[in-house]
Amino acid sequence: MTTGIHHITAVSGEIDRTLDFYRRVLGLRFVKRTVNYDDPGTYHLYFGDEVGRPGTILTFFPWPGGHRGRQGLGQAAVTAFLVPEGSLGFWVERLVAAGIPHDGPVRRFDEQVLSFADPDGMLLELVARTDALPTAWQGGPVPAEHAIRGFHGITLWVNGDPGTQALLTGPLGFRVAAEADGRTRLVGSAPVGNVVDLRQVGGFWRGAGGVGTVHHVAFRAADDAAQDDVRRQLIDQDVRATPVQDRQYFRSIYFREPGGVLFEVATDWPGFTTDESPAELGTGLRLPAWLEPDRAAIEQALPPITLPEASHAVR
Repeated sequence: MTTGIHHITAVSGEIDRTLDFYRRVLGLRFVKRTVNYDDPGTYHLYFGDEVGRPGTILTFFPWPGGHRGRQGLGQAAVTAFLVPEGSLGFWVERLVAAGIPHDGPVRRFDEQVLSFADPDGMLLELVARTDALPTAWQGGPVPAEHAIRGFHGITLWVNGDPGTQALLTGPLGFRVAAEADGRTRLVGSAPVGNVVDLRQVGGFWRGAGGVGTVHHVAFRAADDAAQDDVRRQLIDQDVRATPVQDRQYFRSIYFREPGGVLFEVATDWPGFTTDESPAELGTGLRLPAWLEPDRAAIEQALPPITLPEASHAVR
């Protein structure tokens, strides 16, 4: 089984705007600069906590000038981050200072939720939780006592129950924790990134991939053996799971859940410090061994990235 969310991958637009928003405004650390291994002409940018621990990793395929996506059925529509209780007032002021519209906070399942969108229209939430949270990154632009601690979870938009809930509570190891207002909450055992909400939006249009939408959601497997166990369970249920693929910082399998969302199961190991020290994370373009012979051509095809200091205040 899996324990929670490993990472979430989305599609963004302009690279500098993505870097500015997630580094400077939300205060995430830029932990890895690599490429889409299936399309090396596209960056794959990783954000997370100090070292990119599972449950904190938000990644992007930036498509400058790409077509805008559309949230709808068959999508992971809303990505939620976890912040300490009492921090939402700070975040309201920070979003206002950055000129970012927001809704709330509102109460949902005994938690306070603040909703907003990133510059590409990707739907985001900050959720304040009362229980003990992991230590925040101390070197970011957001004071540690208010900083994002990782994912709270993801909301899938569904019409009825196409079988998504059974897959989550079966091979993926989640359990139903609550139901209210057309929303079913499933939880895993990980300390962060342990929530999947199924929100009923019957009659809504189907989503369309593109800039401002989630590409896929990856769930955590502790090691190869745990991943293999999940894969065997999926195949036993006639779910078409891919063979294991080496993603350099984790090993992955992919499959579509019954509602159409692309899911992944990724191993917790080996992590992002395999080719950079913790202090160097995100500072250089990292390529897997099989792409190194093409480095010169890849670097020439990729647009340049500038990393302005992220620690200055939002004004």
